[in-house]
Amino acid sequence: MSDLAARAGRVLGPRHTTYVVALVRPGSVEVGAVRADDHADVELGSVSKGVTGFLWRDAIARGELAQDALLGDHLDVPPRLARIPLTALATHSSGLPRVVGPDMARRTWDLWRHGRNPYREDLDDLLALLGSVRVRRSSRPSYSNLGFELLGHAVAAAAGRPYADLVAERLAGPLGLTDTYVPTATEHLRAGAVAPRGRSGRETEPWANESLAPAGGVRSSATDLALLLRAMLDRTVVGADAMDPVAPLAGRMRIGAGWLTGPLLGSTVTWHNGGTGGFRSFVGVDRESGTGVALVSASTRSVDGAAARLLAEAGDS
Repeated sequence: MSDLAARAGRVLGPRHTTYVVALVRPGSVEVGAVRADDHADVELGSVSKGVTGFLWRDAIARGELAQDALLGDHLDVPPRLARIPLTALATHSSGLPRVVGPDMARRTWDLWRHGRNPYREDLDDLLALLGSVRVRRSSRPSYSNLGFELLGHAVAAAAGRPYADLVAERLAGPLGLTDTYVPTATEHLRAGAVAPRGRSGRETEPWANESLAPAGGVRSSATDLALLLRAMLDRTVVGADAMDPVAPLAGRMRIGAGWLTGPLLGSTVTWHNGGTGGFRSFVGVDRESGTGVALVSASTRSVDGAAARLLAEAGDS
């Protein structure tokens, strides 16, 4: 076990038995894993929204998307959704509901009782469900998985390739992220992929399907997360301005393109966390101190506090 993995274990506590961790400081990189190896891939959950934010800003820089592009410019959606700006999707200010689907109550029960993935649609199925969606009119941001699903697929449509290919070609490839990918079905999981586990420790169903991909479907490893953190700190990641806050979210927190920025244990941190049916994740950078941390556990218990402590300790050292 690496020293970093041991430190992470102490702040996580004994109920986290399988996890990967990466820590970047100026001039140094550490990675570690417990009951996995440094290249074993894990679900990032909603950290995928930050990845989608990078790809969206990169598509604008490439001229594939206008800064003021509307959802209906790139996806076949009902007229009441067509006028939603992609900027609103990226900042959770679109008024879209968190999820869509006529049987989400049953799916949620299946998740908690049986560990099933509640997200089962392909892209065509997702678009077909939009006829029942109502846009909430409010000046207050409202977190929406649906919004980021549509944002990512709109970006992919503008680029003329599936979202999974976009991640591979524009993010993973240029940064050398050999373990980072987007499985759109469970049979696409790579050998050695870490299995998700619920609160009881029982193995659950992976969250791998096409519709969810931009909001929660990216997988990565400790080694790749270290490279991503370095690229975020050096601003060599595509669409780096996705990290720059542009709108208020809640309290002292502000949002860029998916990425949140605000106070965390005495520092200003740009971050996103995530949760699936069997993983919890946190990726964050303190740009002032040049430090970053990524922590993903095969558990449904939060890792946010542990990751914040690792980041704070790294910034103080």
